Amino acid sequence: MTSKNRVSARLGAIAPSATLAVDAKAKALKAAGRPVIGFGAGEPDFPTPQFIVDAAIEAAKDPRNHRYTPAAGLPELRQAIADKTRRDSGYEIDPATTLVTNGGKQAVFQAFAAVLDPGDEVILPAPYWTTYPEAISLTGARPVEVFAGADQDYLVTVDQLEAARTDATKALLFCSPSNPTGAVYSPEATQAIGEWALEHGIWVITDEIYEHLLYDDAQFTPMLSVVPDLADTCIVLNGVAKTYAMTGWRVGWMVGPQDVIKAATNFQSHLTSNVANVSQRAAIAALNGGLEEVEQMRTAFDRRRRTMVDMLSAIDGFQVPTPTGAFYAYPSVEGVLGREIRGRVATTSAELATIILEEAEVAIVPGEAFGPSGFARLSYALGDDDLAEGVGRIQRLLAE
Repeated sequence: MTSKNRVSARLGAIAPSATLAVDAKAKALKAAGRPVIGFGAGEPDFPTPQFIVDAAIEAAKDPRNHRYTPAAGLPELRQAIADKTRRDSGYEIDPATTLVTNGGKQAVFQAFAAVLDPGDEVILPAPYWTTYPEAISLTGARPVEVFAGADQDYLVTVDQLEAARTDATKALLFCSPSNPTGAVYSPEATQAIGEWALEHGIWVITDEIYEHLLYDDAQFTPMLSVVPDLADTCIVLNGVAKTYAMTGWRVGWMVGPQDVIKAATNFQSHLTSNVANVSQRAAIAALNGGLEEVEQMRTAFDRRRRTMVDMLSAIDGFQVPTPTGAFYAYPSVEGVLGREIRGRVATTSAELATIILEEAEVAIVPGEAFGPSGFARLSYALGDDDLAEGVGRIQRLLAE
């Protein structure tokens, strides 16, 4: 009798989320009394706006929300998503083409699961969010990385995408504003990429969850607003987590062609059923409410962004493209690798992150979590004082 693995090969091959791992390590050290400052998690440090919390409190009192509801989402929330899409993205969608998911991550996984088969290839611009390649690989498809470095402001070109295209290419992952780099594609670049995908019959899975977090003169460009003919081969991913400081509420969604949404809904009906109704009611309040408090948060992020870029740019060996979206800085740290730091030498960004954590008590996420080594992601979604202190510690450590 042949021996069998206790854990399936498919799940055994999944790497843990590097960003959550860094955040967990930083929190564990803080709990142990260490004055660690964490730049790891992409999580706003603001409370969810009170009007959203109040809607959830009222929802919890209503017995209607104590029961199962449709797997695709509350009709009122699907309508709110359609209304929000018209308001923020400038095009119409049918609420029937929307599926409410347990956070943005479930939307990512279900989007790939709905259109990919084993042997397919997905072009994945790098640096990329750490979950994308794992979700692609779980379908049996293969992620094909296309890297754009700091010299390109982390923005891939159509020529790069075309060079990576093969007969097996089924889809392109597009994320703007970007996690982890904060890069934002211009309307012209977004349109060119969408038209390239349309020409070659390639699905576009576009993650738009950072749409409201923009700075300087950057513009959010919804893919379907500039290439509407792509609607039959495009899945839009979004959620309330980043815009409304609702990471713990776990409400995301996917919008796409009706046959794809139906297949993903059938999958979700077996996987998780409906999203928690109280969270859905809170999301309805968020989407139907104003963006005044969102603008206040964005203003704070902008202030912190400028502080972080200025301070990181002062470190000898760091190259820091200015992020114009989301709440991350993504410096190249290649100029620091190979130096001696308190008797230690880092040859990779992972090793550098370990030295910074152990010697300066600052947690950053190394570039290996998002693609090639030689980079680091630092979230500026934390208080101004902690941000200045944390980057200051890195400055002092690397100046020794």
